[in-house]
Amino acid sequence: MKRILFYTMKEEKMCFVHVLLNALQLHEAGHEAKIIFEGMSVKLPPVLAKEANPLYQKALESNIIVGVCRVCSNMMGVLEENEKLGLPLLDDMKGHAGMKNYLENGYEVIMS
Repeated sequence: MKRILFYTMKEEKMCFVHVLLNALQLHEAGHEAKIIFEGMSVKLPPVLAKEANPLYQKALESNIIVGVCRVCSNMMGVLEENEKLGLPLLDDMKGHAGMKNYLENGYEVIMS
């Protein structure tokens, strides 16, 4: 079993849909896949939730989405929206979402 962390940075929904597809495929194949929203990608959860994106919903139900960066959510003006969605606000790296703990626990990190 592999452990993969998708560390997303971009606000491009089309690119993120491919992250969802890959994470879900890996999860369904028995691997441990996780997604963290960092950088400009923190603006995507409200958009995906509003449109009831089925891949996003499935990733939430499958516990694949770890959370969103607290500082970036604040800087991008979506902190309250992400809080209302119930997403964990990650701040273990000087207010940002770090990857150190994942690397130390055997995850391969893929940045997108």
